[in-house]
Amino acid sequence: MRIHAGYDIAFECPQPTPMMFMLNVHPSREPDLVTPDRLTVDRPLGTHVYRDGFGNVCTRLVLPPGLTHLSADFLIEDSGLPDEVAPGAGQMSVESLPDDVLVYLLGSRYCDTDRLSDIAWQLFGEVPSGWARVQAICDYVHDRITFGYEHASATRTAWDGHNDQRGVCRDFAHLAITLCRCMNIPARYCTGYLGDIGIPPVDAPMDFSAWFQVFLDGRWYTFDARHNVPRIGRILMGIGRDATDVAISTSFGRSTLTKFEVVTDEVVAA
Repeated sequence: MRIHAGYDIAFECPQPTPMMFMLNVHPSREPDLVTPDRLTVDRPLGTHVYRDGFGNVCTRLVLPPGLTHLSADFLIEDSGLPDEVAPGAGQMSVESLPDDVLVYLLGSRYCDTDRLSDIAWQLFGEVPSGWARVQAICDYVHDRITFGYEHASATRTAWDGHNDQRGVCRDFAHLAITLCRCMNIPARYCTGYLGDIGIPPVDAPMDFSAWFQVFLDGRWYTFDARHNVPRIGRILMGIGRDATDVAISTSFGRSTLTKFEVVTDEVVAA
């Protein structure tokens, strides 16, 4: 199937402001693009595109004073299949993990493993390792946290989310990732598009979404503690240790987000 995706975002800046954006699809999805995923700016600005240490596509530019719009509009092919479920996927021993995976066992800005380790082992130490343990963690986080856009906080860590018992999709991901890492399961944060495809329409503005991946049996699998069911049509944009590494925008100065619209719709054949 095909998915129509894109965004229209605007920032107001009082003075020239360097900014960094992570708004392109992840390189792993570039072969699926039907039309280019191109960041368009409504002013003639110089841009510099590069790949960060996690392989994400990033764009640097300096926004001038005033209002600047950034947008993209593209089509992408998708299998139309839900997230893969592999109950037999096993947990690997730490000593057998690839070198580049080890970083996803460590604590990070929003994934404070040191504060949740005892709780994790108390809750999941007796659960069979591998897929069953990750699913148990997802079930726990899904039931523990109440979702609400009004609960969004830029400073909430996994420990805070566990105690507050409320949050948005990033809080579900951070807590699940942290509990997995505490159990020696490599887990990484993911952000991207996730439309209301294969489910009843949700009466809320479309946004980018957060989920996570775990490393089992030598490969990465997708999990989503917020929805806690396999979903169709994920379009990966960025991966990292936590939300710090995959921020949609990073401003090195004063800037105000004045418009934020995201589109993710299945293209229905006429």
